[in-house]
Amino acid sequence: MLGGPRDYAAVMAVLLALFFLRVVGQILVATVAPTWLPPMARWYSGLMPYRYLLPTQIVFLVVMAAMTVSVAGQAPPLGTRSATIGGWVIWASYAYALGMVVRSIRYAAASPEKRGVLIPIVFHFVLAAFLFAYGSALSSRAPARDPLSGDRGWPRGLHARSLADARDDRNLTLGMTGS
Repeated sequence: MLGGPRDYAAVMAVLLALFFLRVVGQILVATVAPTWLPPMARWYSGLMPYRYLLPTQIVFLVVMAAMTVSVAGQAPPLGTRSATIGGWVIWASYAYALGMVVRSIRYAAASPEKRGVLIPIVFHFVLAAFLFAYGSALSSRAPARDPLSGDRGWPRGLHARSLADARDDRNLTLGMTGS
């Protein structure tokens, strides 16, 4: 388990950057076809026409960025922790990754002339990992940030002053039991 929301957000940011590079690479291949990148046929399975796929990918990037920023700041609605929602997102990431494992096996077992494309499979694993990190962030057990007090890590309602009071009470109690 990672340390806290910022750690999960960092992992999500790396996965977001990878997906962003995939989208940019695909745009480059579709528009200028640089020789140093694989041809379009290797980037794109053809299940969705590219004129619909690209806007969908852009929407994914925007939503993924919002999720990442929200988790980093523990901001509602996308960054608010919920063990239930986090658990469902984690299970969805498992199902998604399992689907890609099946697709990978079919890819490997097919003859070269009947194989699909590998690049989309790899980046679907990136998206599944993003969902896993997001679900893990939502269901993490780290203390919540209290946005009203500006506090950066105490559970709601527990502030530095009340912690000091609790410490004093504990010391007082320990002193009384020791005599």
